[in-house]
Amino acid sequence: MQSPCLEEASQVCLHGCCPPSPFLSSHHPLTKPSKPTSSSAACRHDFASKTASSFFPNIQFTNHESLPSMHESFAEFIQAYPQYSETCRVDQIRAQEYYHLSFSNHTCLDYQGTGLFSYSQLQKHESPTYQIASSSFPVPPQPPPPVLDIPFFGVTYKAGNLKTQLLHGGPASELESSIRKKIMSFLNVSESDYSMVFTANKTSAFKLVAESYPFRSNGKLVSVYDYESEAIEAMTTSSEKKGARVMSAEFSWPRLRIQSSKLRNLLVSKEKKKKKKNKRRGLFVFPLHSRMTGARYPYLWMNIAEENGWHVLIDACALGPNDMHSFGLSLFRPDFLICSFYKIFGENPSGFACLFIKKSTISVLETSTTSGVVGLIPAEKLFQAVTESPQVESIASQSGGMEKGKTTIRHAEVAEKLKGLEMSEVSEPEKGSEIIQEDNLKQKEEMECRGLDQVDSLGLVTISSRARCIINWLVSALLKLQHPNTKGTPLVRIYGPKVKFNRGPAIAFNVFDWKGEKIEPVLVQKLADRSNISLGYGFLHHIWFADKYQEEKEKMMERRNNADCVNGNKGKDKNDMGIAVVTAALGFLANFQDIYKLWAFIAQFLDADFVEKERWRYTCLNQKTIEVL
Repeated sequence: MQSPCLEEASQVCLHGCCPPSPFLSSHHPLTKPSKPTSSSAACRHDFASKTASSFFPNIQFTNHESLPSMHESFAEFIQAYPQYSETCRVDQIRAQEYYHLSFSNHTCLDYQGTGLFSYSQLQKHESPTYQIASSSFPVPPQPPPPVLDIPFFGVTYKAGNLKTQLLHGGPASELESSIRKKIMSFLNVSESDYSMVFTANKTSAFKLVAESYPFRSNGKLVSVYDYESEAIEAMTTSSEKKGARVMSAEFSWPRLRIQSSKLRNLLVSKEKKKKKKNKRRGLFVFPLHSRMTGARYPYLWMNIAEENGWHVLIDACALGPNDMHSFGLSLFRPDFLICSFYKIFGENPSGFACLFIKKSTISVLETSTTSGVVGLIPAEKLFQAVTESPQVESIASQSGGMEKGKTTIRHAEVAEKLKGLEMSEVSEPEKGSEIIQEDNLKQKEEMECRGLDQVDSLGLVTISSRARCIINWLVSALLKLQHPNTKGTPLVRIYGPKVKFNRGPAIAFNVFDWKGEKIEPVLVQKLADRSNISLGYGFLHHIWFADKYQEEKEKMMERRNNADCVNGNKGKDKNDMGIAVVTAALGFLANFQDIYKLWAFIAQFLDADFVEKERWRYTCLNQKTIEVL
């Protein structure tokens, strides 16, 4: 690919849109192995070995001040991964459509799912009848126009349970129909094979399935999650109330691979030859990869489950953009598929989840008493509905936020109330129906989902190649941090796969002090936030230790704190042990600067006094004390 950049050969473009400098060619690129490989396995091994040897080989960094500069690091990076230069279109999209990331200097490593819209699109999205002021990010040369605090659309709960919605449907706005069509096309899901409903979030989708699935006759639930998931907890609670027997796969320490023998025993029927063809054993919930550790799981498990009489639910929420194209719905058709979408990367994480149900499976569902299906309505209609609420009128009059002819919400309090009312005040079916009918009369234009269009234009190969380069460099870089004056005590421990060709774009890790004691993940997360880096937090569980790892088990495993319990489920399982971790997830817009910034931040923990210095710095700034400090 011909690079659009024309910088001098001695310079290196941090965005990867320039070819490597001819003056920095001491390493062999990964795309030109010295010996021909005879298999994909050999090629992947070659990728891992060259990744480990290409980035400052045989060097361990013991002082954060001695780290190579970003330009030096990028020079090594682009030599190891020359194919990264071919992904410069991503950097162009980021600069043109998501420029708020640069001006805010914020690194977002906590987003899961796929973005629907771009920030540039948000700035241009104005209602002809009202505006809500926002000062999110200044964009030269002129300040951005006012934007909606609830941009593009709001959601309203629909009447009726899941099965009723699937069989009979209901009124839908033009906007909802347009977005539905775009998503099904984006995911390559056939409308002739699947029905789809919107839910408020991933947890709602999982709970809907649990409330509707016939666990009384198909009495087992088997899941494959190496981390604690709010959605799975909600599904577990609902299914147990219906008499389901809940089981989980286990993951072998230290690589956290699926313990195959146990999962096979859970799935394979002992009476396979005698079982009736129409008899289903239960529901098998399978994520295509771990959203925390980045471990990818063999699709073979879906086939084994289906062949042994299980309904299969695929959790695609952690998949990267366009990963569904490699999944192959034409080859394997799960009974249920759940994925999630957010509005704007780095600006608005709100959105919805999509629940797909195979049409031939709808008949087995039960009529539940739980509603959870939502509809999408234009934001201006939502605003019109909630501002007619006496509660909003009262707030507006007190704050002086309403102006005749042009509504401007001047105070954050009003905006927060709007967010809170987004579903609560406009959840009445009859009110939602009125809004939909009015919308269908006025709105005929198809909603532009520029985020989806950008992903489609880039393609699976470009996005996957870029993510593979970035995540593996980050893993390699973190493992090079080592405490000074110790016998090789590492600063970071990574859980799950390390450098690996087909690992997912996510990482779970912990930071340890020079004595080998773990620094609380919540503390790391909060300190990262001060440095304008958004990280996640999670709890790994269902970990199986062989006898030779019993000493590590005693040291690593911890009981989940009550404060960390999902859905307030305090101490439900006395044996619920695991490992609290820091997590980072890379979206398709992530670049080298993002991961270098994270690496440089983590390296500061090499200073034994870093945490204490931050405590005093925080106090001197007269900021509110953080509890963990």
